[in-house]
Amino acid sequence: MAQALQRVSTAPEPALAHKASCVGPNAAIQLGHALKDTLGDATARQVFAAAGLSAWLTQPPGEMIDEVHVARLFRSLFGHLPDHTARTIAAQAGMRTADYLLRNRIPRPAQIVLKVLPANSAASLLLRAITRNAWTFAGSGTFTAHPGPPVVIEVADNPIAMPGCSWHVGVFERLFRVLVSSDACVSHPKCCHDGASACRFEVHVNVRSSNACAP
Repeated sequence: MAQALQRVSTAPEPALAHKASCVGPNAAIQLGHALKDTLGDATARQVFAAAGLSAWLTQPPGEMIDEVHVARLFRSLFGHLPDHTARTIAAQAGMRTADYLLRNRIPRPAQIVLKVLPANSAASLLLRAITRNAWTFAGSGTFTAHPGPPVVIEVADNPIAMPGCSWHVGVFERLFRVLVSSDACVSHPKCCHDGASACRFEVHVNVRSSNACAP
């Protein structure tokens, strides 16, 4: 068990993890998949073309990507779709990103250990793994985290903030629901998109109240 706990880490890719102005490619890759599967190829092509990133639909990026491109892609998403639809697609892309991490980046033995630990202990360990790999979704933003409860994640000057930050919420909520507690939920009370200095995410585990994640 001790060895498994030590491996609770989505280990950074050498030479890529510390490009301060880059984020993980799944921010774009999974958005493309979510658009295609939900609204069709034509809509996906329209959103990516407007961002000048059409090539990514046929040849997805294989390494860290400039946060400026992702921010432009997210703006295109909200510029071409109704707000509710754009948020839904972004959330799906976030969940798909988390599923990628679960399949490829978080060792299976570590996942097994997390699932049998008390929720607060598992949440603390998972938060450490997220903190070690904050470059994936924070880019040039400043990342901080506190174990809580609730778990608090903040990204100051979030370079890829969007209305509601549905992509980030989708990533965090999916990871915590699979590895910590099936009823975990994430609220997002402060957002850089709305003028806040930092995007704040609060992760509530073992929650039964329907209001726990209300804004």
